[in-house]
Amino acid sequence: MPGAGASVLLLRACLALLAGPIYLLSFLGIWEPFCRKIGAAHEKKSKKYKQELFRNLPDFRGPSGELRLLEIGTGGGTNFQFYPAGCKVICTDINPHFQESLTKSMKKNQHLHYEQFLVAAGEDLHQVPSGSVDAVVCTLVLCSVQSVSSTLREALRVLRPGGAFYFLEHVAAEHSSWRYFWQQVYYPTWKLVFAGCCLTRELWKNLEEAKFSELKIQHISMAMPWMPIEPHIVGYGVK
Repeated sequence: MPGAGASVLLLRACLALLAGPIYLLSFLGIWEPFCRKIGAAHEKKSKKYKQELFRNLPDFRGPSGELRLLEIGTGGGTNFQFYPAGCKVICTDINPHFQESLTKSMKKNQHLHYEQFLVAAGEDLHQVPSGSVDAVVCTLVLCSVQSVSSTLREALRVLRPGGAFYFLEHVAAEHSSWRYFWQQVYYPTWKLVFAGCCLTRELWKNLEEAKFSELKIQHISMAMPWMPIEPHIVGYGVK
């Protein structure tokens, strides 16, 4: 959007001032419940897309007939409900206390076998042997990793040949749109209060540059009132 640079900077400064109470709540550790509410709202909106996305997971079972799946950024285990019965799950997250928040999800999803709980960033899964899993799942994580390309390289490394990488992520809007303008305005404040989440990543480009033998990407719009994260991509890539 031509000439928008100065307006973006001015509005960013205004937003930073208005967001003062949020910074304080975040500093005091009181902001997290609000984040959980936003996460729950997004989960409700994304449910139908996840049901469709994970429908073909059983097709990627290994030669033994078992499905061994690794999830990057497991968090509270909101994806467990979509995994097929008997699936062996390796849970990873950068939060050293993430297993504590999984208790409820694990009790609700006893159709799964929980194999390992690893404190690890997506860019460094060295604890997982190369070619050892049939599927890797990554939802709403690539927006906040330090390096998207390194995370995708690690996902490809741990996947066996013929395995699949599943994703659902919010992405940058069209550059000529007002939505992208507001993403730029929100960017610094959003990143600070939502644990490093970046609003303007064009993640489909990273996926296209990764060395998948087959890649299926669908661009979708997921309405989130007053939230700058409407554009999403969903799909999977095969190693």
